[in-house]
Amino acid sequence: MRLHSNPASPFGRKVMVAAHELGLADRITIDDHLLSPVEPSAAVIADNPLGRLPTLVLDNGHAIYDSRVICDYLDHLAGGGRLFPQAGEARWRALTQQALGDGMMEAALLARYETFLRPEELRWQAWIEHQKLKVQRGLDWLERNVDELAEEPDIGGITVACALGYLDFRFGADEWRDGRARLAAWFERFAARPSMQATLPRQM
Repeated sequence: MRLHSNPASPFGRKVMVAAHELGLADRITIDDHLLSPVEPSAAVIADNPLGRLPTLVLDNGHAIYDSRVICDYLDHLAGGGRLFPQAGEARWRALTQQALGDGMMEAALLARYETFLRPEELRWQAWIEHQKLKVQRGLDWLERNVDELAEEPDIGGITVACALGYLDFRFGADEWRDGRARLAAWFERFAARPSMQATLPRQM
């Protein structure tokens, strides 16, 4: 299998953390792409008309995307029910945590694009603050409900951890740990996992 990704992408990292946890990482070849919303990659578009990362190309040439679908596929490939609880409250909790983590990553990426890609004279500060407030509200909810995060990895915990890792990578000056000691402690434990250490974000 071949994964279109980027070493700085939190969504690409999410996929590879899942792959490591499932014992499938060695079956995936990573093609790193440097792209932006205004500079798509022709190679990615050939497999995903949206031109977005990550995109997983299967051995039969079929492509699947986005990270939610890819992670679900990998879980199925590994036998099912390992990262995605199959039934009951645990399933809905994990899926909701995944949605929260995905939303935080998306908001952080939008804030990053506005400050890094848009010309300074065209930047919309209210937009940046609105995206950061989404992240802050997510962090506050996680601090209050940290006991709901699984110590053993499931798709919810993986996604939240990748969101927090992206905040460290791109928004370290915002010091998200301030006033959130329980969440910080959970992340410290989770971030020490081999899957997280093997996928630390970096610039191309």
